[in-house]
Amino acid sequence: MTDVTLTRAEMHVAAQVGCLRAISALRGNRPDRHGADSNNGWSLHIEGAAGELAVARVVDRFWTMPVDTFKDGGDVGAYQVRTRSSHSYELIVRPDDRELDRYILVTGRAPHFTVRGWVFGYEARKDEWLQTHGEREPAWFVPHHALHGIETIGLDLVRRGR
Repeated sequence: MTDVTLTRAEMHVAAQVGCLRAISALRGNRPDRHGADSNNGWSLHIEGAAGELAVARVVDRFWTMPVDTFKDGGDVGAYQVRTRSSHSYELIVRPDDRELDRYILVTGRAPHFTVRGWVFGYEARKDEWLQTHGEREPAWFVPHHALHGIETIGLDLVRRGR
């Protein structure tokens, strides 16, 4: 678990990327997914982008500031980032998420985040973690204690010489 405070410049960049994502969704007439509150679209896009930037700092990867990439590649390098506003919230992995991708949980709100850890998509798919919250579709909610330490996320890639 690693705490990150974004700089003013980082928050500015993340806000711009989040706004670009929100504008693209509006122009493409794409509603927010998975039951997200459509009244918070701007905030969700901005906080999500800020969470990705926080992860990029922690894992020492270049953040390409993706817009409209959806499930092509990852949010930060090959990694999928899930930003949750409350530090008590768990990592969400949805049925349409790829099993071999790495999913990273980051919690908080800009400028202060905590990068909590990660799991492969297939590791998240345990019956006891499958839940529905509110009116939303079922998803796996991985508890903090089940996450791998963020410092281990690239070790398998290093061993294979990537």
